[in-house]
Amino acid sequence: MLHEIDLSRADLNLLVLFEVVLREQHVGRAAERLSLSPSAISHGLGRLRRLLGDPLFLRTPRGVVPTARALDLAAPIAELLARARSVIATAEPFDSRTSTRRFTIGGPDGALAVLVPALLAALREEAPSIDLGIRQVLPQAGRILETSWHPVLDQIEARAMDLAVLPIREVPARFAARVLYEETFVIAMRAGHPFRRRPTLERYSEMQHLVVSERGDPHGFVDEALAALGRKRRVALTVPNFMQALSVLAETDLIAALPRSLVRVQAQRFGLIHVEAPLRLPDFELRAVIPKVALMDGGLAWLFDRLGRLL
Repeated sequence: MLHEIDLSRADLNLLVLFEVVLREQHVGRAAERLSLSPSAISHGLGRLRRLLGDPLFLRTPRGVVPTARALDLAAPIAELLARARSVIATAEPFDSRTSTRRFTIGGPDGALAVLVPALLAALREEAPSIDLGIRQVLPQAGRILETSWHPVLDQIEARAMDLAVLPIREVPARFAARVLYEETFVIAMRAGHPFRRRPTLERYSEMQHLVVSERGDPHGFVDEALAALGRKRRVALTVPNFMQALSVLAETDLIAALPRSLVRVQAQRFGLIHVEAPLRLPDFELRAVIPKVALMDGGLAWLFDRLGRLL
């Protein structure tokens, strides 16, 4: 006869604790999130370690890091908790008008700078007590563009965020994805920049350029497009995010190829103008991505749908 697991020893709250510690990777922050003391978190982790037979989290000077076993458990625990939350939520259906939940959305800062102002405006009208957490995510270096965002999918399943907005075409079958908007690139610069008067390909190649690169790599898709035409450019500056790029452009003679939607939303704030690119640049779609199992949660299903109707 197979040995049966004694579920009376299991406490669902320990799985919630696991989820929050995995997300925060810090005992103190997890304690604050759960309104518990750090010692209570440590005690709970001790019980969970004995239950699962693994250290789960290892201490570091900056917090804790998950073991390989903890990472393996992240997705099934997230699915189990999502199902439990769905069962409990049936007793009290999600109502955005009265909900006091907090949702975490991940994405590149350029996409979030476009979506967050519109989402906050919608929340003021439809969900005044819902709070948001915004988390910047980055593609993994060394991968092709389409797969460079796949590590973020692991983070969503580990509940490091509720959903993410990504420039990705295809996702594994266990995820749901919804197109939020299509994006193209324009050439942005400060108001009064002389390039606007004659934005030719030749002059574009002669300009000093700014490139957004978190790792400081000056080579990107624009350089590949120029190389195909037998041209190159000088990248005078790299910055790690789009919002810093907007700030620098406003105060210098640098120009940059930036997402059209970002420039449209932020141009007035930074005093920027833009022209059409004098060469063919790739376009792409931004999608909201969420595990399908998470859509069993009425609140997450509402958020996923609301993002899809935002722009």
